[in-house]
Amino acid sequence: MARDAPGRLEAQRDAPVGGQAVLEGVMMRGVSSWAVAVRAPSVEQLRPDGLEAGEVPLGEIEIHSFPLTSVLKRHRLLRLPIVRGVVALGESLAIGFKALGLSANAQLPEEEEEISGAMWFGTIVVALVFAIGLFFLLPVGLTSLIKDELGSSLLFWLVEGVLRTAIFLGYLLLLSRLRDLRRVFEYHGAEHKTISCYEAGLPLEPENAQRFSRLHPRCGTSFLLIVMIVAIFVFAPIGLPAWYFLFLTRIIGVPLIAGISFEIIKFAGKNRRRPWVRALMWPGMQLQKLTTREPDLDQLAVAIAALDAVLAVEDPMAATPEEMIGMEVVA
Repeated sequence: MARDAPGRLEAQRDAPVGGQAVLEGVMMRGVSSWAVAVRAPSVEQLRPDGLEAGEVPLGEIEIHSFPLTSVLKRHRLLRLPIVRGVVALGESLAIGFKALGLSANAQLPEEEEEISGAMWFGTIVVALVFAIGLFFLLPVGLTSLIKDELGSSLLFWLVEGVLRTAIFLGYLLLLSRLRDLRRVFEYHGAEHKTISCYEAGLPLEPENAQRFSRLHPRCGTSFLLIVMIVAIFVFAPIGLPAWYFLFLTRIIGVPLIAGISFEIIKFAGKNRRRPWVRALMWPGMQLQKLTTREPDLDQLAVAIAALDAVLAVEDPMAATPEEMIGMEVVA
């Protein structure tokens, strides 16, 4: 283990586990299973109008576990580099939104109708359309307005790339200032600390996990920064075609960019001890300071409960190469 700041440890090996913060909880994913643990409201807090703004659930930890069989195990072609990343990200999105649904329903009174699967599917579609529009179509659209003044495909490429990255950073900065997301960011930090504690081989206890950094080299925030950078190079050879073709390439290019970025983040996680890898990943690690917060011991207990539920049915560290097929996750 190595220190990334006084009193903050960082694991030096990569484990085949990943996760995601959800509403008042954490989802953890292993090789053959995934689980979500959520802190539910206490009986006294189960009011018809729900929890008040800023009110913290004080009830028991609810745990839901599920088996996991990746489609990558069934189709060899889907396991090709870049392709496997796109498929894995699709599977991770599906699991992540299901976990969010479970966590949201756990905060509702029993008599209140649960959020339906159709509603969550609609949420996924809207979120994807919003992300593509904000981070890919808006930058190229704004840059197209001054295309004639730029007079160069190289300048167009640079301006669009800088603008896309600036929009992304501004969006993260805005999210980091929203008080309603603070608890989610704290659970994000708890997820990272718990995974690092497991990777370091220490007992999964809140006090042990608290010693670790809330930053992790396989974090989705780092992945998204890599997406912004990779996009600059993927779109560079396209030049300056008509505006409608520019928009089309930005939509079609998203899977390719995601697949390439996934390979980079996977490589970085496995080679985190190399100094040059750590140097390249440093900007993404620092960016995680916007999307993570220091959790308390109760939040760490929830994250540990989720990982314990996975470890109760499997040993990710002892997984065979065959069992590891399809295990493509970020932390």
